[in-house]
Amino acid sequence: MATEEKTLQISGMTCAACANRIEKGLSKIEGVEKAIVNFAMESSTIVYNPEKTNVTEFKDRVEKLGYQVVQEKVDFDISGMTCAACATRIEKRIKKMDGVSNANVNFALETIAVEYDDKQVATADMIAAVKKMGYELIPKQDGKDKIDHKEQEIKKQQRRFIFSAILTFPLLWTMVAHFEFLSFIYMPAILMNPWLQLALATPVQFIVGAGFYKGAFNALKNKSANMDVLVALGTSAAYFYSLYLSFEWMNAGSIGEPELYFEAAAVIITLIVLGKLFEVRAKGKTSQAIQKLLGLQAKTARVLRDGLEKEIPIEEVVSGDTILVRPGEKIPVDGEIIEGRSAIDESMITGESIPIDKVAGDAVIGATINKNGSLQIKATRVGKDTALAQIVKVVEEAQGSKADIQRLADRISGVFVPIVVVIAITTFLIWYFAVTPGDLRSALIPTISILVIACPCALGLATPTSIMAGSGRAAEMGLLFKGGEHLENTQSIDTVVLDKTGTITKGEPALTDFTVTSDFTEEEVLQLIATAENQSEHPLAQAIVNGVKEKGIELLEATEFEALPGFGIRAEVSDREVLVGTRKLMRKNNISTADSEVSMEKLESEGKTAMLIAVDHKLAGIVAVADTLKDTSKEAIAKMQELGLEVIMLTGDNQRTAETIARQINVSNVIAEVLPEQKSDEIKKLQDQGKKVAMVGDGINDAPALAMADVGMAVGTGTDIAIEAADITLMRGDLNSVADAFIMSRKTMRNIKENLFFAFIYNTIGIPIAAIGLLAPWVAGAAMAFSSVSVVLNALRLQKVNLNK
Repeated sequence: MATEEKTLQISGMTCAACANRIEKGLSKIEGVEKAIVNFAMESSTIVYNPEKTNVTEFKDRVEKLGYQVVQEKVDFDISGMTCAACATRIEKRIKKMDGVSNANVNFALETIAVEYDDKQVATADMIAAVKKMGYELIPKQDGKDKIDHKEQEIKKQQRRFIFSAILTFPLLWTMVAHFEFLSFIYMPAILMNPWLQLALATPVQFIVGAGFYKGAFNALKNKSANMDVLVALGTSAAYFYSLYLSFEWMNAGSIGEPELYFEAAAVIITLIVLGKLFEVRAKGKTSQAIQKLLGLQAKTARVLRDGLEKEIPIEEVVSGDTILVRPGEKIPVDGEIIEGRSAIDESMITGESIPIDKVAGDAVIGATINKNGSLQIKATRVGKDTALAQIVKVVEEAQGSKADIQRLADRISGVFVPIVVVIAITTFLIWYFAVTPGDLRSALIPTISILVIACPCALGLATPTSIMAGSGRAAEMGLLFKGGEHLENTQSIDTVVLDKTGTITKGEPALTDFTVTSDFTEEEVLQLIATAENQSEHPLAQAIVNGVKEKGIELLEATEFEALPGFGIRAEVSDREVLVGTRKLMRKNNISTADSEVSMEKLESEGKTAMLIAVDHKLAGIVAVADTLKDTSKEAIAKMQELGLEVIMLTGDNQRTAETIARQINVSNVIAEVLPEQKSDEIKKLQDQGKKVAMVGDGINDAPALAMADVGMAVGTGTDIAIEAADITLMRGDLNSVADAFIMSRKTMRNIKENLFFAFIYNTIGIPIAAIGLLAPWVAGAAMAFSSVSVVLNALRLQKVNLNK
């Protein structure tokens, strides 16, 4: 029997270790072929044989481990929405269903994400409930299917517009008759015939405009109102009033030419359809980031199976396959090099522009480029588990989520249409009974204009299009925002707390200083101590060995080696005794260190670990190692400070070492000697002082502090994307991306506010102008359509953001 796949939402995980425990526990269940727990998404994807196990067993196992399966999550595409009011109605309806804990409709993406308990409600119930409202829920489409769906929608809108435009153009020509200054333009008499205008306007009104009537009927049936109600009311008023005047003209003996408004109704519908066409095209562009990410992936892989080399589609690669990658080719999936060495260009994933040298044992990321060497790679993560797939998933989650500012816009949209209808009715009554008593035509024109210009499409698009474009552009630069709310929250941060080890520094010791006495040569002593230390597994020893090898010095053979805990090491190299270690080690062997004290104290005051060297019972020199700064740390911290952020360094190191590092990076506020479990307490203290705090760490050891902070940022690599314990993952290994995240957040929020301005300005200015009779209905239709287009085009500017400017 074919396997099935199930995704569960899990609560209670506090770090990556929790995710690993759950993953191992689920994998041990009979019938489970694969279990992947995504700590960042708080979910588990399980591939299993339904004949051997079921979802109940998965839930029981998770609960036995001390965690909770709270709900499941399903994503749908939505068909039939025309404005933000539609999105609000669908969201409210789904949220009211028993068992649904949360629902989030994204009008710009035309999707809904639902969190629910499958014991109380089924997806079929959701589909049926929304169908009764006049909309359709479609199981989420991915990759090429989704792109094809968008292209079909664009072609559909193109056909509607062309058909409508052909019929509307002659009617538009008749508008010339309304303006004396255009009287020089030739006007065929036939175009002024009411029955010809009726013949042209009717297909536009009831074929092209059928969607508006259907949407309006469904909205009213569900005791609400949306954009379709406004358009249907406005254009119907113009159409049926003109139809009434046409029959009146006929009854009067067809004398003269009645002043009809068929052209107003047709032009409004045509302009709205044109606006929708522009909108669909532009909305497609806002999701181009995901398409670009998907396009990075290799299409095929060359694998070794049964001793034969085969080229297969990437979808058929399984974990454990041996993959051959030639120079210049893309690496198909995540894996580990088992043979060969090369420079790998990881810029498309991490943003690092310089290729990274990789050898056997090193991990590689799918979609990166093998520059100059042939490699054999063992596949470790394939399909949905690869770093690229996880990045796409994070970006989709971010684009589908809501920022708080969007929730405000949604609430406004929910009541906006009824308010507009009231305003329109009031305007009609004032005109008909007070301004121009008994003049139906004069009362209808401002009423129609109000109904048309007030459509809230732009309001619904203002925030999600900016979130989509901003998060997509950020992903291209290696900044992964877990949700729209984090993209919004980041701009309000005023304090950044940086973990030292692995964030500001490289996280591993390196050889920094070396001096010799006059009795020895530098190369001679380096060769001896590196040979001796090569027998040790201590990180400081490896730092010395690596530093000496980088100088091109070859190592010798050590015949004896002894590790002396608390003192150092002793070794025999080429019949010479070598001692490397503390002052106590030298005193124990009766070796004077008086001449080296000043140098030792200076190195130690700089936060370095200094060790004395003796050869054949004579002091030979001093060697020092330290956890060194990343090349970009000082520059990046200066950039944060220029943005007005207070930078604090948090570390478990002693105060002296911490202050030494802080001086090098120009940070005045240091919190030192803090245990990992105490870091979250320090974040809380800062928050209690009224500060908005971002914590930057490695995403695993700093998990509690990252969770406590207002915004948690994990500095990591692409292969760790699925387990980063943060709101934002910074895929580049340097701190410049921290400042970039703040800049991107601020630019996105500024863009959202500009969009909300564009969304409201047309209504704020247009409704009063329409109410006093100074706005023609067709101009109102054009303004309404342009408001939506302007909002989307403004959001698209985020896709061209250059953070280096």
